[in-house]
Amino acid sequence: MTPAPRTELVVVTSVEREAAPFRRRGIPVVVAGVGRVNAAVATAVALGSRPMPGVVVNAGIAGALPVVGGEPLPNGTVVVGTRSIYMEEGLLSDDGFVPVADLGFPLATFAEGNAIPADPHALELVRERLPDARFGPIATVATCSGTDALAEEVVGRTGAIAEAMEGAAVLHAARLLGVASIEIRVVSNRCGRRDRQAWDLERAFAGLDEVAAALSSA
Repeated sequence: MTPAPRTELVVVTSVEREAAPFRRRGIPVVVAGVGRVNAAVATAVALGSRPMPGVVVNAGIAGALPVVGGEPLPNGTVVVGTRSIYMEEGLLSDDGFVPVADLGFPLATFAEGNAIPADPHALELVRERLPDARFGPIATVATCSGTDALAEEVVGRTGAIAEAMEGAAVLHAARLLGVASIEIRVVSNRCGRRDRQAWDLERAFAGLDEVAAALSSA
């Protein structure tokens, strides 16, 4: 049985505003920059330059994807990634998308196709601290969904309920270095057509502040 990780946290965000709520509460934060390369490199460098934490948390805002049979999650919803899924890694052919693992090039021994699972003990910890959060897959994209067609494609390919640009890379780097990891996001907008995205950054960052408060007692 895998032992539960220590609860010391390091949070990885893409921008300073996402980092601020955690920094105010004394939680170590790495501001990586936007995108998967920045996220993976910054996570690896941070973990190599300090005592290893118990859990790495990728935190920030996210877009809500269309939910089958219903509306996207409302702004301010806290989303905890059960899996963080690379959207683009693979082959796009006339027959559809083929994940890279199905081509014979698995991403890592711990990956499930294009998905990096959240650490189960980190999930338990977050369920205790954020019982009202929505748990589900989060897509990691290089191109955000600014059209309804792309948003629907992300859902069809990943089954995700939200999308962001760093999660799978942070979890991937942390797992390669033997550290538990998880992605936590707060919905700031809906994905799809730009004129229907209904952004509410103030609500999203208020939600991120609640996440930081909950994790500061972990």
